[in-house]
Amino acid sequence: MSEFYPHLLSPLDLGFTTLKNRVLMGSMHTGLEEEKNGFERLAKYFAMRAKGGVGLMVTGGIAPNKAGWVGPFAAKLTSQKEVKKHRIITDAVKAEGGKICMQILHSGRYGYHPFTVAPSAIKSAINPFKPWKLTQRGIRNTISDFAKCAALAQEAGYDGVEVMGSEGYLINQFIVKKTNKRDDEWGGSYENRIKFPIEIVKAVREAVGKNFIIIYRLSMLDLVEDGSTWEEVVHLAKEIEAAGATIINTGIGWHEARVPTIATMVPRGGFSWVTKRLMGEVSIPLVTTNRINTPEIGEDILSKGHANMVSMARPLLADPDFVMKAMQGKPMAINTCIACNQACLDHAFEQKIASCLVNPMACHETEYEMTPAQTKKNIAVVGAGPAGIACAIYAAQRGHEVTLYEAESEIGGQFNMAKEIPGKEEFHETIRYFNYQLKENKVDLKLNTRVDVDYLVGKNYDEIVMSTGVAPREIKLEGIDHPKVLSYVEVLRDKKEVGKKVALIGAGGIGFDVAEYLTTDSLPTIDHFSKEWGIDQSLSTEGGLVPEQDDPPKRKIYMLQRSKGKMGGKLGKTTGWIHRLSMKKKEVTQINKVSYDKIDDAGLHYTREGESNVIDVDNIVICAGQVSVNNLYNSLKEKGLPVHLIGGAFEAKELDAKFAIDQGMKLALKL
Repeated sequence: MSEFYPHLLSPLDLGFTTLKNRVLMGSMHTGLEEEKNGFERLAKYFAMRAKGGVGLMVTGGIAPNKAGWVGPFAAKLTSQKEVKKHRIITDAVKAEGGKICMQILHSGRYGYHPFTVAPSAIKSAINPFKPWKLTQRGIRNTISDFAKCAALAQEAGYDGVEVMGSEGYLINQFIVKKTNKRDDEWGGSYENRIKFPIEIVKAVREAVGKNFIIIYRLSMLDLVEDGSTWEEVVHLAKEIEAAGATIINTGIGWHEARVPTIATMVPRGGFSWVTKRLMGEVSIPLVTTNRINTPEIGEDILSKGHANMVSMARPLLADPDFVMKAMQGKPMAINTCIACNQACLDHAFEQKIASCLVNPMACHETEYEMTPAQTKKNIAVVGAGPAGIACAIYAAQRGHEVTLYEAESEIGGQFNMAKEIPGKEEFHETIRYFNYQLKENKVDLKLNTRVDVDYLVGKNYDEIVMSTGVAPREIKLEGIDHPKVLSYVEVLRDKKEVGKKVALIGAGGIGFDVAEYLTTDSLPTIDHFSKEWGIDQSLSTEGGLVPEQDDPPKRKIYMLQRSKGKMGGKLGKTTGWIHRLSMKKKEVTQINKVSYDKIDDAGLHYTREGESNVIDVDNIVICAGQVSVNNLYNSLKEKGLPVHLIGGAFEAKELDAKFAIDQGMKLALKL
């Protein structure tokens, strides 16, 4: 048994094979599956995580036929030609001593193409394409396609397959009344509706034999109306075990569910209680998932008997050596996933290659390899925000001598405000990791140090990197100096007192963050989160939904913007809806198409569609964007010094850490 995290790092005997620990790297579609030379890139990506000690990995979803595509010409496995491509991945993983399963995913009515099929011709609210109803022959052919796909995966060298039966994809669509309106042997009673997944698992087991892992991804909590009851979930789990599954993995929520399941505001390990309810009902191992991002959380879940394994998907994007560092007893060295979704899921849904905000090398391992610098340089980085810290760390790792200057008393820049937002507390983890890496890589950190041109000139640096960040955008408005007026920095960083009635000028990311900060106490407990979002912890309702129980908002907030578009229109694709819905729950009044007139003792005066209005508020918080702070850059350049500009100083964006860290890394690899 391991000295550190004895439950998390203990082996798991599956009978015909043994997993070296209880960490499953869950399935993530990266976009490399469809990219030119993508399988070579995937091979490197998975090999690094195998080398990092993960017990078992699962690929992104691979369709068993064209109808199952997630999008036009998406990845599938139906031929010998495709087997050869998958061999590139499995050979690389085996060379590092790892195990990997391929996920078979039929998207059903979620497929973004006109050839989608489903048990019934019912369009999803999140897809413009209405599916074709599968004929009985089509159903039989689809079952055969799953079996053939699994056999090809076995031939390709995979250790097993995961049958995707949750998240609202095709199999899940057969199981629930919401999407299955059939009146034949594949619809109607629950026994008929679960015939499809059972027949698939049986066919797959017959095709691959006994000594091959079959993971079944079971939707244990649909979080949609007319979903499965808990009794039905237990019944299906037992049938899936009898059909030949090796492991049952937990699925939480359909993609169309209006409940957050993986975003950062979800409490850590926030759904392991669901898997715990199934423990003892079946004899095969159960995997729990969602917001498990530290070895401590994984160990706690397993030690309490909530599951036999824990699934960590995005945490292995953030740090491929997560498990190895846990084995070494170095949790402080782990680059923690903050569940922001900005570079992983948002990219995937925008048909971009996935990556990771805190680890921009993720999915780009063949492009941005860390190589020692040919010439050691003395480098100054000015500004310890995300861009400057990333540049300093990567440059130091390459062998350069780096001095990092920061005018404030702590590192982090804009992160020090982001971490104050309820639901974004995970930014504390990134700052912790940055501090560890700066020390580990011997970066000379000089806090409370403001430098000027003469100082930098006198030091004779080989390279100077300006990462001086951003400042709040100032607006011209009569009464802007009124005592009621605060900037978002004064609210989030300086903790200035704010009244009970507040108007926010600006409804972008900063405005939404400030509104969340002013209306919410802190990251909720699992019980409170469940009540707020209407999750039935008793599991006595269909789909696991109950009426929401919202707490009264702490303040009355008015959010205003000049443009006519919807509030928060530029927020992340996979999380923006959560923030907009949260504002609705907090009874935030949103007013667009305004022009601001003045601020006085009466409050904020504005005009909308020709009508003058005034909002009686205690405070007005300016959330009108940011401007770059780069006043030293031009002066240094004029003196002919080798100076570079990155992060917010290069381009002011609303707390855009993804852009900043990526740019800092890329510059460091060139220096």
